[in-house]
Amino acid sequence: SKAIVNAYDGDLLNIENVEEIGGKGVQGTYQNKTIRLGSRSWCGDQNAPSSADIELWLQVDENTPCCFSFSDKLRDDAVETVERFKSHGITPIMISGDRESVVQNVARECGIEEYHAEITPPEKFEIMEKLQDADHTTLMIGDGLNDAPTLAGAYVSIAPGTAIDMAQNAADIVFMGDKFSSVFDTYKTALMTQKLVKENFALAVIYNIIAIPLALAGLVTPLVAAIAMSGSSIIVIGNSFRLKK
Repeated sequence: SKAIVNAYDGDLLNIENVEEIGGKGVQGTYQNKTIRLGSRSWCGDQNAPSSADIELWLQVDENTPCCFSFSDKLRDDAVETVERFKSHGITPIMISGDRESVVQNVARECGIEEYHAEITPPEKFEIMEKLQDADHTTLMIGDGLNDAPTLAGAYVSIAPGTAIDMAQNAADIVFMGDKFSSVFDTYKTALMTQKLVKENFALAVIYNIIAIPLALAGLVTPLVAAIAMSGSSIIVIGNSFRLKK
């Protein structure tokens, strides 16, 4: 949509009765003419030669549709981020509503072996559910309206700051900026947080195993007890500060 707006320098038209058709596109009326903007299968030329570009078709009434062609540009660190996930045993899966050729090219460029093309929003959700039914923990990353249900249903979900409001509201985490590495940084932060929580529980248990018997034996004065309590808190907080590194 941004590419089309940047390329258009004409007057804005008053399109009425605008509605979204799930998995197909949008349509409205202008001067009693039906206007459709969406997929080839819905409003495009079925006989037009296929290409590796991303397509968006425009049709006015029954007139011959015209095609807008786009190419995706990966974030600069997208390939590196995918490789870092794979090196930690995380399997990346690409699920897209785009055509097979487009999805295949992007997946190959990113180093993603498993991908699904021409997928509708309900099918995205079904794929995610099947993964969870197979005891996989799913992290969903998406930015579009069609991604919102799957973002809400995944164990954890992340959306970029450029995502539409509905996707951001459905996601657990929103990352800002252009770097895709923020997604991996979030994953590493979550792992470290979980590790520190377990360590702090262990430290608290060990501390109390030592301190409580001494108190029961009458070897701890009120001053020592106060220092011991403060010391236990300092140890736990100090250990938690490791997260900043």
